[in-house]
Amino acid sequence: MTTYALSSLWAEPRAMDAPERVSRDWVLVGVVMVTALLEGGLRDDVAWRPFATIVAVGLAPVLLWRRTHPLACVVVAFGTAMALGLASLLGGAPSVGLDTMIYLLVFVYALVRWGSGREITIGLAVVAVAAGIGTVADYTGPAQAIGGFAVLAAAATDGAAFRYRAESWRRALEQSRSQERVGLARELHDIVGHHVSAIAVQAQAGRAMAGQRPEAALEALVVIEGEASRTLAEMRAMVRVLRDGAPAECAPQPGVADLVSLARRAPVPVVDVELPEDMSELPPQVDAAVYRLAQEALTNALRHARNASRVEIRVVESAGRLRLRVTDDGQIDPARTANHGFGLLGMTERVQLLGGTLRAGPAPEGGWTVDAQMPTKVRR
Repeated sequence: MTTYALSSLWAEPRAMDAPERVSRDWVLVGVVMVTALLEGGLRDDVAWRPFATIVAVGLAPVLLWRRTHPLACVVVAFGTAMALGLASLLGGAPSVGLDTMIYLLVFVYALVRWGSGREITIGLAVVAVAAGIGTVADYTGPAQAIGGFAVLAAAATDGAAFRYRAESWRRALEQSRSQERVGLARELHDIVGHHVSAIAVQAQAGRAMAGQRPEAALEALVVIEGEASRTLAEMRAMVRVLRDGAPAECAPQPGVADLVSLARRAPVPVVDVELPEDMSELPPQVDAAVYRLAQEALTNALRHARNASRVEIRVVESAGRLRLRVTDDGQIDPARTANHGFGLLGMTERVQLLGGTLRAGPAPEGGWTVDAQMPTKVRR
């Protein structure tokens, strides 16, 4: 388990979207340099005063690269601290360095926050060695040693916490965008697929009747024109929503009550619709889902049910559940059972998102049946 954790840490990539530098970085560097100059000039007990001040001021600009080169910055900063500790040990002097150099903790934070796993491992090893040398050089007791390492650990922990939070937020955002893309793909398939299928059926009917009844071909062209106009309007509405800054028309979503008009436009000899008397209390999500499910089922009947003369759409509400059943009397295309395509996948996703179930397949009496059940109360 420990080996796996270490190997996972070693293989961890760098954090994404690390900014090179921002305005507050320059402010931080300026504050650190001024503070170091003031401390070096005003404190009386600073060992190796000019040298310690120069080191504290000289390391401050390294903060500007702490995100883009976290390991290099840690090596430079804590390598310098290590050299100061060794100089203190060899020279017999008290601790060399200013209190201002506590800003080195920022490098520890940045290493864990932005570095790769390999950089974090190597960098923390450098920090630990430098801290050990500094503790030996200025040892006053176990409390001081433990406190120093605790402060370093706190800086590293803060970096890990912020990194985890940012990564969790990024993953949640990606998941949300993925769900939006799936939803848009589902809507696009349902809207365009239905209208294009109706156009194709009418075009085939018009071509078949053109020689015998020219007026029937003209009627088919009128229907095709209407379906094409509706497709274009709905496509424009969807594109308008997708484009940033463009005004979106807040047209109401079609629902159960619109199934009657959907049936009238369908190029099937008979589409029988049976609806409950009162659908006013139906949640908007369920209302829209039932319409899209019936629309897709009707589209599949147009595409795949050969010689279909009748489609039945039944919506029944009972005991807090809504049931949609769509059946046709066409001859089943063998390819329909082998390849369901994106239509059935989208229907299943719609129902599952609402906590329901869907079954689709050949009916015992012939034809094809789509049977969906979902609760009338949407889960929060």
